[in-house]
Amino acid sequence: MPVLSLGTMRFASPEVAHSVVEKAIAQGITHLETAPAYGASERYLGAAIAQISCSRNDLILTTKLTPTLSAAEVDEAISQSLTRLNTDYIDCLAIHGINTPEHLDWATLEMLEPLLQAKAAGRIRHIGFSTHGRLDLILRAIATESFDFVNLHYNYFFQRNEAAIALAHQQDMGVFIISPADKAGLLYTPSDLLKTLCAPDDPLLLNYRWLLSDSRITTLSIGPATPNELDWPLQVADSVGPLSSAEQAAVDRLDRAQIDGLGSDRCSACHQCLPCPEVINIPEVLRLRNLAVAYEMDAYGQYRYGMFEKAGHWFWGRKGDRCTDCGDCLPRCPESLDIPGLLRDTHRRLKGKERRRLWGDE
Repeated sequence: MPVLSLGTMRFASPEVAHSVVEKAIAQGITHLETAPAYGASERYLGAAIAQISCSRNDLILTTKLTPTLSAAEVDEAISQSLTRLNTDYIDCLAIHGINTPEHLDWATLEMLEPLLQAKAAGRIRHIGFSTHGRLDLILRAIATESFDFVNLHYNYFFQRNEAAIALAHQQDMGVFIISPADKAGLLYTPSDLLKTLCAPDDPLLLNYRWLLSDSRITTLSIGPATPNELDWPLQVADSVGPLSSAEQAAVDRLDRAQIDGLGSDRCSACHQCLPCPEVINIPEVLRLRNLAVAYEMDAYGQYRYGMFEKAGHWFWGRKGDRCTDCGDCLPRCPESLDIPGLLRDTHRRLKGKERRRLWGDE
């Protein structure tokens, strides 16, 4: 498994897919990740592989199934993916978006057996899951010991899932990091302050290095829309050792900037404030405020904040202006934060044009 994986969500045409896949493979990115939910991605990828001079055995193909299929639908969905990908086996088959307890229960009770049958028949080789769910759910899914790999969010700016990384590593699972550029903070367009704090490193590449220096992590997803967008992340493709002294100094500056910039208003995302009677995702709302105040990551904050109440189980929770000052969260906060006031402040800072996810709701 290469340390960088090619995500194929953003392919706009068969021609673009061919050019990106060809360049990626030539540069050693042999893990190609897709899903039926990514529009025509599977078809584009299958056509590109058929046209490129490389051995199928040198490639690792990952695709996904939604977590609500019946046993019969699982078998049919695998057949359809095999046809679209022009292959007779799938290396890694993920259950796509185990984001709720109901998803996990259904996946393990209804889908796992037909997936194991497909594995025994050689149609798939490894079974995993992707998730945008809460940490306790991810830990529960890993603890079933039913999966070979997990796709999840984790990066310098979002470290909540560290315990899941640790548990997956204990079970020798593959760990695939979702969107460490876009979802980590729109790091391809960083604020001037963030660039200064990370200098001489680029914020995006520093985040990649922070992840790649962690030996528990298997691979990072990159999702180029054009061949040229491969060049930036490829700069760190061979940099998997410990952080250099300069890189560590930059990380230390980032740590200090958040402590100094937020002071007593800093939320440590302990999640003890949950559940909220108004279903506000308090830790995530305040995390976005942390980033906006400490690093001037307002554009990212507006992008993510605008997704609340629009993305369902993919990004759960309501906006900060839904707070009714009930005070339910206040005695549970170990930092004695003025949570209602901070929620309102976040809403004032980050409300803006609402955004949807790149691909449609499920």
